[in-house]
Amino acid sequence: MRLALWALSALFALRVAGQFLVAFFGVGWLPPMARWYSGLMPYPYLLPSQIVILVLMVKICADFTRGRGFFVQPRRLLAGPWLWLGGIYLAVMVARLPLQLILKPDGPLIPIFFHWVLAAFVILVGVWHRRRLKG
Repeated sequence: MRLALWALSALFALRVAGQFLVAFFGVGWLPPMARWYSGLMPYPYLLPSQIVILVLMVKICADFTRGRGFFVQPRRLLAGPWLWLGGIYLAVMVARLPLQLILKPDGPLIPIFFHWVLAAFVILVGVWHRRRLKG
């Protein structure tokens, strides 16, 4: 479990770093900003929110690695609600892909994939807590 959580966190960190490099340094070997950014939230607000999400992910991963901490104590809040939230989030983002390809085929696809990464992270944490509470 902890390796999967760390892998998903690393993927999200690469996304944040990649978009940052394109936005602020114009790195040419990465896709252009239009591919990274849907524009729903202005980037000056998006970047800090991504950093907060990443810090939370690292905290969760650290708790799982150490085997102690808030996120490894079986909690109903992290079982049912996180599973539902993660499942709905993933379903919406899976549905977004074909809609994006039909309605705006040249639009940003990178955010969709990384929403799947975040949803998978939430679902994995929820599954872990659900199993601990039922066991």
